[in-house]
Amino acid sequence: MNFQIVIPAHNEEAYLASTLDSLVRQTLLPTKIIVVNDSSTDRTQDIVNQYAASHSFIHLVQVNSNSKHEPGSKVVRAFYKGLEQTDASYDVICKFDADLIFPQHYLEKISELFQQNEKVGMAGGFCYTEKNNDWVLENLTNKDHIRGALKAYRKDCFEEIGQLKRAMGWDTIDELLAQYHGWEVATDETLHVKHLKPTGATYTKAAKYKQGEAFYKMRYGWALTQIAAIKLAQRKNSLSFYYNCMRGYLKAKNTKAPFLVTKAEGAFIRKLRWKNIRKKVF
Repeated sequence: MNFQIVIPAHNEEAYLASTLDSLVRQTLLPTKIIVVNDSSTDRTQDIVNQYAASHSFIHLVQVNSNSKHEPGSKVVRAFYKGLEQTDASYDVICKFDADLIFPQHYLEKISELFQQNEKVGMAGGFCYTEKNNDWVLENLTNKDHIRGALKAYRKDCFEEIGQLKRAMGWDTIDELLAQYHGWEVATDETLHVKHLKPTGATYTKAAKYKQGEAFYKMRYGWALTQIAAIKLAQRKNSLSFYYNCMRGYLKAKNTKAPFLVTKAEGAFIRKLRWKNIRKKVF
């Protein structure tokens, strides 16, 4: 299959070379890797240029955006700048982070997931982080969810879900909308990807209400947002996360923030979420 990869990058000189090394050594090589250098002030650009000089399928795109880190929206905007440089020939479009080390057969295995089942619209492995000199599964990962760090989309699915939302929560909405349109989300537990920088390490205090806002915009409703906020707060071991999440939800509701999904999509999302909750409880 024809894989094309977009990698948004902001000040990733410490990790980017490792990511590119792992991708140029794949048993199934991508036809394009587009690194979007978003306002970096370190050697990110130089690193991409070095790899592009020896690998014709690696390309650099320069973007100068607001330097402030905005969970979700900033990285998706950078992704779209890279997407503009892809061509219509791809079978699979990937949005990868710039701080990952992929196993050598990663793309080959992802390709197999797509080819074995034509209804698979999204596929991925799992992120592992280093802890006490060992690599352990990231605690924010569910076995049926693909982290935003390593998304791979079948072209038809990607187009049908309307591509990616420019907002926090985009990497949950995409999977929910894929299922709304009849696609399946496939994961492979054998694909261990090393995640070199902890998720959320660069989030700012200004972003602390964003998760609750995202739940509102996904039309979760009050009860589902409560459950989701409690679950995430437990994983993060942070009571303040729950408090800020609910404040974000109420703030979005009171200001009538625009929804990211239609009423029909929202009804499907709530039904699916409650179904999964009942399955886990009973």
